[in-house]
Amino acid sequence: MQVLVMSDTHGDSQVIEKVRGFYPNAAAIIHCGDSELAFSHPALEGMQKVRGNCDAESAFPNEAVFDVGNVTFFVTHGHLFNVKSSILSLSYRAKEVGAQIACFGHSHLLGAEMIDDVLFINPGSLLKPRGRKEKSFAVVEIRDDQFQVEFFTDDNDCISSHTFTR
Repeated sequence: MQVLVMSDTHGDSQVIEKVRGFYPNAAAIIHCGDSELAFSHPALEGMQKVRGNCDAESAFPNEAVFDVGNVTFFVTHGHLFNVKSSILSLSYRAKEVGAQIACFGHSHLLGAEMIDDVLFINPGSLLKPRGRKEKSFAVVEIRDDQFQVEFFTDDNDCISSHTFTR
């Protein structure tokens, strides 16, 4: 199963639709906040989505917990957990809700790392990347014994690939 993860698109609905088009059979699509679109915007339809610090509409939840197959996801933007300083608070919350994968944004820095049996994924930004020039998103492949995380540019060119044992 594939899960598409994006964040920090800051009003660019076209890039959301473009990236969605690359993965029409994704089991789930996640937006980690700062879409700066209306909660009911067509580009966000059917997505698991959360509120970022730049999202004005209160219809967005601050966090979401849901299952894809037998994997529990925790999604938040990250600003309420101070992720630019440390992901310690985020890791406590992920453990508290029983998540195996925690997705977040806010810093615009892509990355994936396994800490205490929780996989943390920041897909970077599809508008204003930091730490590298490429705009980015992530795809998580859920397998029986591992998670494969791949980062892609907004043109669907692979930036990097990482495998984590479940």
